[in-house]
Amino acid sequence: MNELAVLSGDQWLHDRAGEAADRFGGLYGVTSVISWDQVVRFLNFEFPHVTVISLDEEAVNGYRILEEMKEDPWLHFGALIVVYQDSEEADAAAAARGLNLVATIPYDLASDYLYRALRILCDNHQIVYQRDIHKLLHAHHSGSFVLDNDPFELITYSRLLSNFLFNANMITDERRDRFHVALMELLVNAVEHGNCGITYEEKSSYIEAHGDALELIRARLRDPDIGLRRVFLSYRISPRETMVTIRDQGAGFDWRVYRAPVGEAGLQEAHGRGILMARAYIDELSYNETGNEVTIRLDHNPADDPLIPRAFSEVEEVRVVAGDKVFTEGETSTHLYYIVSGSYDVTAAGRHVSTLTPADVFVGEMSFLVNNRRSATVTAASEGLLLRLDKDQFVQAIRHNPHYGILLARLLAQRLVALHHLPD
Repeated sequence: MNELAVLSGDQWLHDRAGEAADRFGGLYGVTSVISWDQVVRFLNFEFPHVTVISLDEEAVNGYRILEEMKEDPWLHFGALIVVYQDSEEADAAAAARGLNLVATIPYDLASDYLYRALRILCDNHQIVYQRDIHKLLHAHHSGSFVLDNDPFELITYSRLLSNFLFNANMITDERRDRFHVALMELLVNAVEHGNCGITYEEKSSYIEAHGDALELIRARLRDPDIGLRRVFLSYRISPRETMVTIRDQGAGFDWRVYRAPVGEAGLQEAHGRGILMARAYIDELSYNETGNEVTIRLDHNPADDPLIPRAFSEVEEVRVVAGDKVFTEGETSTHLYYIVSGSYDVTAAGRHVSTLTPADVFVGEMSFLVNNRRSATVTAASEGLLLRLDKDQFVQAIRHNPHYGILLARLLAQRLVALHHLPD
């Protein structure tokens, strides 16, 4: 069962979250955290799959919760949903910047959007959780989405992909923001110009008369034939680059007219700068001849300082290449290794036991905690980075961060369960 934590003193919001969770037939168990004192304890000792934070409540102080999570985001790897009431959407998104934000939801739309966010998470769990996606660091990964013509879905899916790449240390934080903006602009174009068939001239005229084209889009979508159209997004992620293709079901448009800005710095345009912005934020952009399909390429640029636990930031780094022995079965050692990157083969008595990645967090924890004698040999299967901790360093980390001990205990339990189910 996946844990859905609702950090809110608002019973109505708890009820809405419970109703949304109930629609998944027991997949989610709901935990309610209703006061700031409970929040502090919860953040230190629990690791929910999905956390819903009510941003504008005094009881739990949503803005302060987000700041606490940013203190050590390594511990808060689950999906984050922010519900806002008095704040603006842009403020809600900014407050959660740097965390694994999936959706920002207006309070009055929580009944519908909480369910929709959970549905998207269920359908795409393989690219949501930070530790799980590290398994894909040295592999090719591909997938596809089918999106409704709804801004909520466009925003949510663009966040999923951009957070995926950032959490896997394939792109920097700044690059994540730019990729998110580029995806959003192209997805909006697919809805407006593609599925809705709104021309540049129509939108310009409507904006001049009404100031916003949103109602024009809604009016078009009330046409049953247009409302049933979808946006198709497919992606392919390799160690070096990400390719994304977005296709709509419209008749296409002449994308060539948007290749250059109009007026000084393009500022004379009331709209139509989305393609130019997307082109500036990614490495390659190309349309098909019809104009109903666009493909973009984003080159990866890993951060020099990937996300690591705050308490481990000052320990010794060990860089390895494929074939390097981390340690050998039978040798004595008092060290534990935190896996920052790479993959590592574990063999015992000449038998391959498992391959560890950053998803497994630690390597060497069994002998570290039990008898100081290595029970297996660990060999680097790829280039990677480890953090080497001795017992004193780890004890000090747990002394100052007791929740690290809880996490280690859970990881050990999961590792033992996995070993118990190994085939004979």
